[in-house]
Amino acid sequence: MTTSRSAAKAPRTAYVCDACGHQPPKWLGRCPECGEWGSVIESTVTVPVSGRVVSSRMPAEPARPIAQISAAPARAVATGVGELDRVLGGGLVPGAVVLLAGEPGVGKSTLLLDVAQQWAVGAGTPSLVVSGEESVSQVRLRAERLGALHEKLYLASENDLGTVIGHLDAVRPGLLVLDSVQTVSAPGTEGVPGGVTQVRAVTAALVAIAKERGIATVLVGHVTKDGQVAGPRVLEHLVDVVLHFEGDKHSSLRLVRGVKNRFGAADEVGCFEMHEGGITSLPDPSGLFLTRYLEPVPGTCVTVAMEGRRALVTEVQALIGAEVQGSPRRTVSGLDSARLAMVLAVLERRTKQLKLYNREVFAATVGGIRLTEPSADLAMALAVASGGLDLAMAPHLVAIGEVGLTGEIRRVGAVGRRLSEAARLGFKVALVPPGCGPDGTGGAPKGMEIVEVGNLQAALQSAARASAAAQ
Repeated sequence: MTTSRSAAKAPRTAYVCDACGHQPPKWLGRCPECGEWGSVIESTVTVPVSGRVVSSRMPAEPARPIAQISAAPARAVATGVGELDRVLGGGLVPGAVVLLAGEPGVGKSTLLLDVAQQWAVGAGTPSLVVSGEESVSQVRLRAERLGALHEKLYLASENDLGTVIGHLDAVRPGLLVLDSVQTVSAPGTEGVPGGVTQVRAVTAALVAIAKERGIATVLVGHVTKDGQVAGPRVLEHLVDVVLHFEGDKHSSLRLVRGVKNRFGAADEVGCFEMHEGGITSLPDPSGLFLTRYLEPVPGTCVTVAMEGRRALVTEVQALIGAEVQGSPRRTVSGLDSARLAMVLAVLERRTKQLKLYNREVFAATVGGIRLTEPSADLAMALAVASGGLDLAMAPHLVAIGEVGLTGEIRRVGAVGRRLSEAARLGFKVALVPPGCGPDGTGGAPKGMEIVEVGNLQAALQSAARASAAAQ
């Protein structure tokens, strides 16, 4: 065994932002990276004087051929919440650490309390919920409202990491929920609770304990005003799974979106509905995003959006206002304002049938869903044209495609999956880009007519024929 001379170490003064982790060369009143005032603190680090490598030592467990290693300890255990299991890839893996981030009030604590109760009922091991933001009495009140009372569900209210570990020793849970990681402090670590240094130390300690004891751990994380996970970026690298809990406070729809997943697909989305009795899974949420009309109404068109691997049939609505002087308003809800402006310009320039430069345009989705992918361009254009020309679209028509600046309709992904979902809900006619017909998608769904449209003018003509045939 070859050894080398041990390297001497010397202390060094460094400056680090307690909000984002940036390390400026000197103390500054405002962090140049995140713009926070008074967040730069002084810390002492120890660095090796020489670059020599330390001596080698025997590992605690020798390396083994991969075929001799059992995969049983990494099998997922279902949580009992179907939509969350869908995003996680089957459930929680013992020893895995999950970071769930979301805006305040979106329902993170409610969802995880339900998960802890389902785990206590079905997994055979206790679950422990540690709240750093609420008292145990407050959590108990929510549990009564949700019906989440079980003898194997334990509650604690702590802000000290050492005490949290003490609870783990006493309860020996199979699932730990920590709400939230920013409220817990590690003794002997510099910085204030919620700062970069503290969050990193707390997360690293909990990850090590989870791996050692095989405890499935869910950490609740705060988000910044731009929607990113608060704390150091290294926090997302330490954990195994990163989930974002999204939802509009004015809508009952909630989405759990996978961002990182070491045990499954990282692009899955789970749908939930928030109500007075708690939160429930929505295995078939497409009906939330459609409006049932007794008669066809101008200004509406249906498309199929992809949320992760899930196809969601969604209605786009548009209202064309009267002519105004000056700059008309362009207002959107659930849509990308930049794409709406582009679609309006292309409609006016390429179709020669609409004059929109001096008219107010309002566009929105139904049910609180947000559409940002380009595949909704064609439905947006048809909804605007329908409202501007006072021509109602056929109720069984669905439009899928991206609109280019020259008015062409471009191909989008997963067309076959989108058409299958539309056909399942009873739609009979689908406008799709060239090359996405039966030959390009592997066959049209039974009972659905696929119409390929190369540009906006052809799409308008095909939509008008479908509307006339439906009357």
